[in-house]
Amino acid sequence: MSISQEALFKIALNLEDPWYIKTIDFSAEGKQLDIHVDFEPGSKFPCAKCGNPGCSVHDTIERTWRHLNFFQFKTYIHCRVPRTICEDCGVKQSKVPWARKGSGFTLLMDSLIVLMAQYMTVTAIAEMIDEHDTRIWRVLQHYVAEARSNEDFSMVKSIGVDETSRAKGHKYVSVFIDLDESRVIHVCEGKDASTIESFKDDLEQHNGSSENIENFCCDMSPAFISGIENSFPNASITFDKFHVMKLMNEAVDKVRREEQSHNALLKRTRYIWLKNPENLTANQNKMLTPLKSIRLKTMRAYNIKLALRDFWSYEYRKSAEDYLKRWYYWATHSRLDPVIECAKMIKNHWNGVTNYIKTKIDNGILEGTNSLIQAAKDSARGFRSTKNFITTIYLRTGKLKFNLPT
Repeated sequence: MSISQEALFKIALNLEDPWYIKTIDFSAEGKQLDIHVDFEPGSKFPCAKCGNPGCSVHDTIERTWRHLNFFQFKTYIHCRVPRTICEDCGVKQSKVPWARKGSGFTLLMDSLIVLMAQYMTVTAIAEMIDEHDTRIWRVLQHYVAEARSNEDFSMVKSIGVDETSRAKGHKYVSVFIDLDESRVIHVCEGKDASTIESFKDDLEQHNGSSENIENFCCDMSPAFISGIENSFPNASITFDKFHVMKLMNEAVDKVRREEQSHNALLKRTRYIWLKNPENLTANQNKMLTPLKSIRLKTMRAYNIKLALRDFWSYEYRKSAEDYLKRWYYWATHSRLDPVIECAKMIKNHWNGVTNYIKTKIDNGILEGTNSLIQAAKDSARGFRSTKNFITTIYLRTGKLKFNLPT
């Protein structure tokens, strides 16, 4: 039993009556396949607005959509799309089963673009399918917005927030992650208190409640702290231990730089003091060993840093606070100004630091997510707009559920 090529492509495109393949044009020279779809004379269609069935065709509009390549050949679907007349809604353009309204791509082409964008840059996709990247961004923004509109945040309780740079010139976005599900649930421009309000609004638009948020993990940014206290009155703030240790590392490095100006032994040793002992290379260990026997200010700062690291291993808050008090006394009597400054910063944020013993939450997940974000930014060599950057973050880290044809 033979089958015509028109019938074959009708099956392949999953077309149902009254749609049919009218003609197929193939150009080997132009490397292009054009499929012309039409509908049976006298066909009636549902109203695109109210769904009223059996609306008569008022007129038609010629439309073209880019479809999946047929082997190495670009494929386009052409159709005269009917505009129906509805007693209640007037004249409306009918929906076609192979593409969404306003798109220049078929649904299957949309699906391919979204799938590739989760692993590839838009520039690479544009080169692969030979389309302008602006058209691809429109597709991605549509499906990300659609997927996010179906999100349910009613069970979200613990949030991590951090800022990440979009480009040079202090352009930032704030990223909010559901710590229990390890996924980004909100991204907005800026890094001030308004970003917390933006997250609250978005949370409530997705069945969430500010009253249900029990924990926030963030750095010691005054903007984040004031925003959380104003918008999430039931939330306990835990300051990220990685951020606290980063502040301590910066203090150690300041001591090293000051001491290095009159002690040549400290040259090219920066990363030794920033690492933990178990992470040192064999060569770095070899460099560190003779420095231990010298009365260095940097060594004192380094030992104070290692002592602070032990705080995070405590299980009970009282014993942890007792330890941190002893550490604070040592640090503030070290006669090392950067270390003293860091210790006072911790004292001023005491509750948020010691909350870790109870909540055991940190932004380690967010740091890993930030690495994915920065990798995406680097591979794309930057983004022309913040909107595109935010779309990419959701695609790569949002674990969104897309409603795509297969």
